[in-house]
Amino acid sequence: MTEETLPTASKKILWAGYIISSLPVLLLIFSASGKFFKPDGMEANIEQLGWKMSQMTGLGILEAVCVILYLIPRTAVLGAILLTAYLGGATATHVRIGDPFIIPVIAGMLIWLGLYLRDPRLRALVPLRS
Repeated sequence: MTEETLPTASKKILWAGYIISSLPVLLLIFSASGKFFKPDGMEANIEQLGWKMSQMTGLGILEAVCVILYLIPRTAVLGAILLTAYLGGATATHVRIGDPFIIPVIAGMLIWLGLYLRDPRLRALVPLRS
């Protein structure tokens, strides 16, 4: 498909996409910042999940890079794929220890829904109706 034949969306749909996309982005920015600033009490929570504090900075960098890629329109699909993988790891970590895992699953769904609403290329690739 060329740029001229891509389906267009109303401004309401685009804004809904931006708002929906912002929810997991804010969650992930908050999560990454915690990995950088390491607030009191974080070590006990991290060890319960099976991680070490020495691994948090690297995970925070990975998380932040994935979010940045997601926010750049040209690399948003790559960012969504990488964030899906990252959240899949978070889900697996929580499942392994028997914790609730719904938050990373919902965040992953919101990432793709928001991108679907704001990116005409994705809507053309996966049309919900013909």
